[in-house]
Formats: sequence, C-alpha cells, structure tokens
Amino acid sequence: MKRTTLSLIAGTAALAAVTGFATMNSPAGSEESTARTAAQLPVERSSRLCPAPSNSDLADTVYTSFTPVTKGTDEQGKVRLAAADGQSPENSTGEGGKGEDGKGGGKAGGKTGGTSAGAPTLNPKEPGTPVADDTSGAETPALTGTATGRFAPGWTVQQTTEVAAGAGRGLLGTACGLPDTEFWFPGASTAASRTDYVHLTNPDDSAAVVDVELYGKGGVLKSTVGDGITVKPHASEPILLSTLTEADEKDLTVHVSVRSGRVAAAVLALDGQRGGDWLAPTTDPAARLVLPGIPKDATDVTLVAFAPGEADADLKVRLASPSGLITPAGHEAVHLKAGMTTAVDLGDLTRGEAGSLVLTSGEGESAVPVVAALRVLRGKSGKQETAFVPATAPVDTRASVAGNDAKGTVLSLTALGTSATVRVSASAGSEGGTATTKQYTLKAGATENVALPVPDGLKGTYALTVERLSGGQVYASRTLERTYEGVPAFTVQTLPDDRGTVAVPRADQDLSVLQKR
Repeated sequence: MKRTTLSLIAGTAALAAVTGFATMNSPAGSEESTARTAAQLPVERSSRLCPAPSNSDLADTVYTSFTPVTKGTDEQGKVRLAAADGQSPENSTGEGGKGEDGKGGGKAGGKTGGTSAGAPTLNPKEPGTPVADDTSGAETPALTGTATGRFAPGWTVQQTTEVAAGAGRGLLGTACGLPDTEFWFPGASTAASRTDYVHLTNPDDSAAVVDVELYGKGGVLKSTVGDGITVKPHASEPILLSTLTEADEKDLTVHVSVRSGRVAAAVLALDGQRGGDWLAPTTDPAARLVLPGIPKDATDVTLVAFAPGEADADLKVRLASPSGLITPAGHEAVHLKAGMTTAVDLGDLTRGEAGSLVLTSGEGESAVPVVAALRVLRGKSGKQETAFVPATAPVDTRASVAGNDAKGTVLSLTALGTSATVRVSASAGSEGGTATTKQYTLKAGATENVALPVPDGLKGTYALTVERLSGGQVYASRTLERTYEGVPAFTVQTLPDDRGTVAVPRADQDLSVLQKR
C-alpha cells in the first residue's frame, strides 16, 4: 500500500476518534453514494521532523513555522518543537530558545516556554502569520514537532542554513519531513568528493527499527551494517553512507524501509568543491514523474533514476518549458535496468528558461514504476553550488512553503494535462506586513516562474501558499537564491499537497451515544 494511502487511513481514523464521527457501510459498488456522504474536514494533528541542520561550527540556521488559514477549525490549538535528544517531550527541560551561554536553540532566549532545550521558539499566535527563530553552530539538534487544532491543517516548517566555508558551504534548505515507513533517495553518493549522511528521526515513544539499502550502477551494494538500525524514541541518527559500504559510487539510490515504528528521513549531501544541500525523499515509485523548478541558469543538470521492481524501464524524457512540452535533443529516452541506478548528464538543459522535467515509463500494463531526482549545478568551475530536485506529488488542493525573502525567491509552477488556474497567497511577514494574493492561468504542459506577490510593508520572511482552483494537475517548487563571494548559492524545495483536510464519511445515524456506554 502506498504511504499516501496509509496516511489518509491514519488521518481518517484519528479524526473520527477525536470528533466522534461514526461511519456506516455503503452498499457494494456505491462509490457515488460514498462521495456524496463524505465530508472534507481539517486534520486535527500534524507532525514535522527537522534533521540536525549541520555539523559545521560556521552554520547559521533559521527555522520558520507557518500554518495557512483553514475554514472549519476550532479556536484552540498549539505548536510544539522539541529537541530529538532521546527524551520524551514531557521530560524535557522546557527551556525554549538560546540561553546566555550561547548554546541550544534560537535567539528567542526563552521568551516563550513549552519547548525543550536546544529547540527554537516557534509558537504562533494565529494561522496565516509565520514565526521565525534562528540558531548557530554545530550543536543544533534534530527536532520533533507537532501542531494541533487550528495550527494543524497545512502546517509546514522550513529549515534554512547558511554555511560560510568548508564542505557543504553555501545555502542548505529543507522542509521538515513527515514520519513514514518507506523513503527513496536517488542522487546520493559515496564518492570521495562527497560526504553524505542519511538522517533518521523517530517521533514516537517506542524505538524504530530501520533498514538502509544502497543501489549503485551495478545493483545492490551488500552490507549487513545497514540492516536493523535502531533509532531510539524521540531521537535522531545521522548515518554516514560511506560506512555502509566500501564501494566508491558517484551516483546511488538510497532506500530506507522501516521494520517497526516510523521515522522521517532526509539525506544531507556535502561536496568539498560544489557546496551541498538536503536531498528530500522522492514521491512514491510511479510510471509518470514530475521534477519541477529547474533553475533557468543551471549550468549542469544530472538525472539520477532507479527502477525498484523486477522489470527494466524505458523513460521518455520531456521538458516542460515556458512554451510547452519539448523533447531535449539527444536525451529523448533513458533505459533503466531493474535494480540498478542510472545517471544521465543532461547538460545546461534549461538554456536560460524556466523548466521542469517530465518522465514517463509506459502506460497501462507496460508501465514500470520508477523513482528519480535531479542534481543541479549553478555557477562556473571553482564557484559552483549544488542543489537537488526530487520527483514530487502534485498540488491537488493547496501547498505552502515558508522562509521566503523579498528578493531571491523564485516560485515555479507547471500545469499538465490541461491549463490550470491557481491562486498564490503571500502571508504577512514574520515581523510585520500585510498579506496579498495573485491569480495565474498556466498553459498546459508549460512551466512558468511567476511574478510573486510580496506582502505590503514586509518585515522578516513570509510564506507562500499555492491553491489549485481549476484545470489540470499543478506541480510547484520554490527556489531560494543567495550569492556568497561570487558563488550562486541556492536551495530548492518542492511543494506537494499539504493534505490539510481528510475525507470523513458522514454518518447516516448518530452513534455517539454508544461511545458513552
């Protein structure tokens, strides 16, 4: 079963248990009846897990928490972030922010309680306005977080780190992840020039047991070290990939599977010459993948793909350009051998225009599920920076991304199937400003870097919310850009749907009285 389905079932069960909804069986085959009686209700609890941002003493990290306004929520709720230090949140010290000794969490200095030592203080007053806090150094811990009530639907936390020098210097960013039981990371490496870690964070009260498998160009890299890794409750484990195998592989696919419990997973990829960034997990294996928002000034783009099943795959490669879908010359198709990682250098694929990659591996019975990600370089030799674009799910209804600046923020939108209408909302600023919105019509098969709305009187950072109003499927990503001593630093975050609401069948009869017996 796909993890989206598992999450939906879990969300429905949790919501039904909290709100007292009861369900009745529909007649066999009565899908129309089920759809007619289902209510789309806001989720009441969300989890986010942030990996330890850096092992560099020169790292400066900003966390931004944001929840969009959702109709139908009650007036109660809270947000909590705690250090993943092996203690349950209930046993934490409650010392939010960074103390006088400069150690621990954000600069808030304990002005608001409710977080454990080492965690930033991100307690919002109301949905629709982001809250930011920062921290410095190599001792910043991984975080486990929950949002409840009115702060739960669509809650997102952005972690953005600047590293002044050394391996992985530049701009590193990730949207703090969701706990799950399976993850795919094409684009990792154990090459001598790279130092890659897979970060595993456990949000629960019991230990999780995890297997980490590596697949190179010749197939699986055998290792017993990656089997049965224990991640303690409310703790995080960074695992250096080169300790799992002796193979020197430039391009790897990492598969994280959880035997018991659940974790969040992300790969930190550090390059001694080309900076580094977080590699987020791809969407589930599928016969069509979309990798949105390749920077228009990308100097080199590498596709890393993997077919996890037993069948080979022939990928049809297309670029969604501003004018529509085109086939890149010389890269019309890519053959993937089952169980083997394939990397293809696509060069300066976008050639100065906005673009997204669309991959298909057959239709119907001939379709072969695959996973894929892009490794992207900006800049010239000696002053290059690396980031990743994983395949992502579409924005079915709504998605948000926090931590945007007035300058250096690029929002890339792609419509597939038919043209689409979207609304983009810019929130109030974390330190002041008035929210604003814009509406766009996207051409079918095209990618557009839209002219962003920016809050009036913006102070601090702001959040962007993308809502699909009508039309075809919409895929989105956000790029943050900075320049450090001539190096074009950047990081890309994709925007899958926030799943802020869940379909709950309406009861034909009030059975809440049964719960009181």
